[in-house]
Amino acid sequence: MREYSVPVLVDVPLSANCTDTVFQRAVDEPGAVSIRRKVGEDWVAVTAAEFRDTVAGVAKGLIAAGVEPGDRIALMSRTRYEWTVADYAIWAAGGVGVPIYETSSADQVKWIISDSGAKAAFVETAAHEDTVREAAPDLPLVWNIDGGALESLIESGASVSDETLTERRTGQSGHDLATIIYTSGTTGMPKGCRITHDNLLFTARNVAFGPLESMFTVDDRAALLFLPLAHSFARMVEIVLLETGTVLAHTPNMKNVAPDLQGFKPTFLLGVPRVFEKVYNAAEQKATAEGKGKIFHAAANVAIEYSKAEATGGAGLGLRLKHTAFDKLVYTKLRAATGGKLTAAVSGGSALGERLGNFFRGVGIEVFEGWGLTETSAPSTVNIPGANKVGTVGKPFPGVTIGIAEDGEILVKGRHIFDGYWNNERATAEVIDSDGWFHTGDVGELDKDGYLKITGRKKEILVTAAGKNVAPAPLEDSIRAHRLISQVMVVGDDKPFIGALVTLDPEALAQVTLTDEELRAEVQSAIDNANRMVSKAEQIKKFVILENDITEETGHLTPSLKVKRNLVMRDFAKQIDELYGS
Repeated sequence: MREYSVPVLVDVPLSANCTDTVFQRAVDEPGAVSIRRKVGEDWVAVTAAEFRDTVAGVAKGLIAAGVEPGDRIALMSRTRYEWTVADYAIWAAGGVGVPIYETSSADQVKWIISDSGAKAAFVETAAHEDTVREAAPDLPLVWNIDGGALESLIESGASVSDETLTERRTGQSGHDLATIIYTSGTTGMPKGCRITHDNLLFTARNVAFGPLESMFTVDDRAALLFLPLAHSFARMVEIVLLETGTVLAHTPNMKNVAPDLQGFKPTFLLGVPRVFEKVYNAAEQKATAEGKGKIFHAAANVAIEYSKAEATGGAGLGLRLKHTAFDKLVYTKLRAATGGKLTAAVSGGSALGERLGNFFRGVGIEVFEGWGLTETSAPSTVNIPGANKVGTVGKPFPGVTIGIAEDGEILVKGRHIFDGYWNNERATAEVIDSDGWFHTGDVGELDKDGYLKITGRKKEILVTAAGKNVAPAPLEDSIRAHRLISQVMVVGDDKPFIGALVTLDPEALAQVTLTDEELRAEVQSAIDNANRMVSKAEQIKKFVILENDITEETGHLTPSLKVKRNLVMRDFAKQIDELYGS
């Protein structure tokens, strides 16, 4: 088995817990800005001392309400300031946070609350409260954030002494459970991942003060979070930002991202490939609408060429001159759309694609791909400044070992590996072997320098009727990068050839006027481009464009935008049959 390890950089003491830095920074740098929260159109500073005081006040309220060490507290909300306050207050009171996506159905909420044994829940809105009360009518405590729950908790907790809070907060160590994060569940019911304080702190400090340190040591460092904090990726970044003293801001949904980027002016951004695809597509559509499509495409090609050249010895004079010219005409406008200060971003969740990675690096916003799972406390590998190999998900971060099994499955070891599945020791035994390796289910390759490339999911490998093994993910990622395409799912298990279900992006379609024949030609061009990456037997021979998009709201995507393949296969069986003429 091929392995690659990176030594531990920060040896986090097992006595530490996730609240330590927040409370200590309030003593060391009370006036430093920890968070900026949006009030109306203004970004209002929250100092380290103010944030600590709010967290402490809410934590005292939880203690007064009867929360005991180890009690599970659900948290159902969009990404916002109060989410982070509640998250840290639960920890300060000795509790265990159980995040729930704010888009979850009553059945999903019922499962998570009942399986975790949650004693209480924070909700954001009246609608969320209705969902929780329908799902768990016997839940004794439900605190509504929009209804003033945090303020009420602070008031009711005034009788709890500082000494009681300190005893409760410091009673937690690295071994203690910090959170139960339920996997998105592309198949079956979600499983709860037991994540300890040590899992989170070991990961956060070794990433933040190791490979990505330069992102969090620049002047006026600031980051805007808009991905759901219920997802382990965003949650880890929240912790990293507070551990490093990087100013944190929240925006509740994708619709607010563009204006909030310009208003907040972050230096760092966290996203998933679909976010960066949309940024590129929006810029392309705007340029085309203004009659500048040819200029944009020429600028994009130069950015990609320049990025590739810089990674392999440096661009020549002619290319540098072109790049400088397009920087004034195009790239500065793209950077201005992100606030003008953004230079770095981290992408995870699925493959970004080399073209898009090189494009953004060429325009001056370097996107560093990383990889991991909820079971690995989010990241296991990440590309780093000065050694960003586009097309890979980077090397292991300090303290992590990556192994590639004989069948290509990626195995992981390290202190960031979760403590097992909640109430499901059988499932835990299936993924953690006797040697301590976590079996990820992803398939990949390690190059000679220790960079990991993801090539597919072990359970999603398609086997055609001719016996050819086909990994759908690379094909899907490539096709989805097209400006008009929203989602794609490659099919062909036990079929004579590989096919694809495609949906179109409603926002992108609104910007163009194309006949059905022209739309099919656009999709075919995207498929032709993807087919160039694979052998003839793996190429997509036929496709069908579905009438409507598949989304989280339709039940076909997880909150982290992964396709629920089994449900798509079930709900679009007729279209698949037509694809194969049956």
